[in-house]
Order: sequence, then C-alpha cells, then structure tokens
Amino acid sequence: MTERIVDAVVVGGGSAGLAAAAEIARRGYQVAVVERELSLGGILNQCIHNGFGLHYFKEELTGPEYAQRFIELTREEDGIEFHLDTAVLEAEENADHKIVYAISKHHGVTKFICNAIVLAMGCRERNRGNIGIPGTRPSGIFTAGLAQRLVNIDGYIPGREVVIVGSGDIGLIMARRMSWIGAKVHAVVEIQPYPSGLTRNIAQCLNDFDIPLYLSHVVSEIHGKDRVEAVSITPIEDHHPDPAKTFRIPCDTLLLSVGLVPDNEVANKLGVEINPETNGAYVDARLMTNRPGVFVCGNVLHVHDLVDFVTEESTRCGGFVSDYLAGGGRDEAQYRVSPGANVKYVLPNFYAPGRENIFYLRPMIVKNRAELLVTLDGEQIMKKRFPHVQPSEMMSFRLGPANLRGVRPELANVVEVSVG
Repeated sequence: MTERIVDAVVVGGGSAGLAAAAEIARRGYQVAVVERELSLGGILNQCIHNGFGLHYFKEELTGPEYAQRFIELTREEDGIEFHLDTAVLEAEENADHKIVYAISKHHGVTKFICNAIVLAMGCRERNRGNIGIPGTRPSGIFTAGLAQRLVNIDGYIPGREVVIVGSGDIGLIMARRMSWIGAKVHAVVEIQPYPSGLTRNIAQCLNDFDIPLYLSHVVSEIHGKDRVEAVSITPIEDHHPDPAKTFRIPCDTLLLSVGLVPDNEVANKLGVEINPETNGAYVDARLMTNRPGVFVCGNVLHVHDLVDFVTEESTRCGGFVSDYLAGGGRDEAQYRVSPGANVKYVLPNFYAPGRENIFYLRPMIVKNRAELLVTLDGEQIMKKRFPHVQPSEMMSFRLGPANLRGVRPELANVVEVSVG
C-alpha cells in the first residue's frame, strides 16, 4: 500500500473536480485528484458538439476543448497531483484527519491522508430498470450517454432506426448526432407536458431536423426478440395513459434519456446526509456537508444545465475548502434556506448573512413573465423578474449583506424562495 499525505483529495477529474482542485492549489494547498478514467475531463470528452463556455469563457467551445482549458490550468499549478485510472473504494474519518482509499491496477492501493475531501464524481444515467418499460429484453436499448460514447469515442453506430425516450439535453443532442451519422430518428417521446431539455436544444436538435416531439406520451411497450423491432407509444390524457390511442413505431434502437442520478456511493459511506429532492447532499453556505471537511460540487450535488455553472460553483467550492484548511469560516453564522411555492429545491441549503451567497434553484412551473420572490421570516427581501421559467432551466440569484440587514443572529431566520 502506498501512502500519500495531502491537504485535500478531490474525487473526480471532470469539470467540477478540475475547477475545485485548481482553486485549492492556487491558494497554496496540496491537492490529489483521483479519477477512475484513463484521462481527465469526465463526460466532456465525449461531448464533441459545441455550446460550452459561452458564460465562463465568453466563447463557444466543444466539450473536449472546454475540458482541455481546465486540464491546462490545473497542469500549471504546482500543488496538484493526478491519479488516473484509479478508483476510490471508500473514505473514512479519524479524529484529526480523513483517509481515502483508492485502487489502481498500476499502483495497487493508495491511502490518502488529508484534512478535506471534495466529492465531484458527477452523475450516472437512469436506465430501463429505473422506469420499468414493459416488453421483451432485446438488444438495441441504450442509455443516451452510452450511445454518445459509442459514436463519438469508440466509433460504433448503435442502430439505424431510432426512437428516443425522454427529452433531456443528452437525448436531444443524440437525436441530432444520430441524424448526422445517417440514422433516422423517428420520434422523441416525453412523459411530461413540456420538454426536459434546454430550449435551444429543442430548436437546434429537433426542429432543425424535423424530428417529432411527442409530449405527454410514454413508450408503453418494447417489441422484439433478439433485437428491438418496434415500440408502442401511448398518449397521456387527464394524467392517465389512453390505450385506445396507442400507436406503433418500427425501430431497431431505443435510446433512454430519462434523467441522471448523482454518484453517491462514497458520500453514503461517509455518512453524508442526502436530499431526496436532488439525490445529492445537503450542503451549507460553504458547500460543506454534515460531515465537517467534506465538500460537494458539480453534478453530484445537483444536475446542472450548463458546464459553465458547474465550473462557477466548483471554483467557489475550492475557495471554501481553502478557507476551511486555513481554519477560517468554521464559526460562521448560517441560516436555513427553504424552497417555497413552485420550487423543487434551492442550493445551498443555508445562507451566511455576512457575505454574498449565490443560489441555484429548479422551478416547477412553465410561465412567462415570472417573478422570483425571496422572503426572510415572511417579509419580502428580494423580487426578481424573469421573462420565462420552466423546469428544464435552472434559475440563479444572489443574496448579500445588503439584503439581510435585518438579520438578528439570535433568531432562527429562514429564507424562503418562491416562483410565481
């Protein structure tokens, strides 16, 4: 067993882990980045389409180009060591430090001794077992992310006649990608009455290719013995499927874009408290979990719309980790943030009245000319107007000392966030 002593261990070498590690090292601390893949960059490496970096770099990049920017940035920092093709087995806490165990076929087991851990493992895709589509079990059923990897990295074509379940962004992008390689995408089927992906992806990936989008529909059965032969599609009316209106689409491939699940195995072993609304951790205003010194950022915390937001959040997380390592902020007063009307979740779950706080939230309604309302103990402290809100697009706002002048530390103040 090899032993390494560092200030912080970052689990995951994707966009979140790289941004957090770069900020921690920039502030003078020693960081170990542990990545289970052979290369850094995470899921960005298979996202060869453009559209990344418009917010963060003010230019349009492909996924690999965006990842390379941060790979180069981290390589420039002297305080970062990379452990690739290395999987974290578990982590534990002692009285005065933390231990992370990882294994590699090249180096065996490595024991990292550190004072802080950053969980940045990202998400995994939900699959057919998670949604329970009836029918046989033929070949030709893929998650959209797996199909993307097969096409963009491995050079395989999953199929020629395609139906996609779910209108999440990766499903929309794969509708376009499969069209580009010569496949016929017959339909995208969405159970909700509104799309799950970004509006720009609906326009660029479906409308531009004349691909039908069936809202309020489900794939009710999969047909085929050895290979998918067709799927049955049933509309939902008055919140119930209407079997009388079921129709059938012949196809040889079914791609599933039915949501992402944060990769929480390491968090669970550490005893991190999980939020059922996000399937990610509960975090305070510093993005720290209920386990002191264990921080979370990126898609393992909550599923972001854009990698630019992942980078922004993870860079802030790296700053919070650095403050923690320096002994600062441990006695900072924090108060609860609660989702109100038409809001699924708000993150972080706490706010610090003495400094600026950046929050992300997921609305639960589709509405034009919407208002974000923030109250403190029932009194309005902020109102922000949005031209349009929908569940597929995150919202964000800032809350600083100017908004919280009336906060009295001896009271259990609660901020509530609503959309209407």
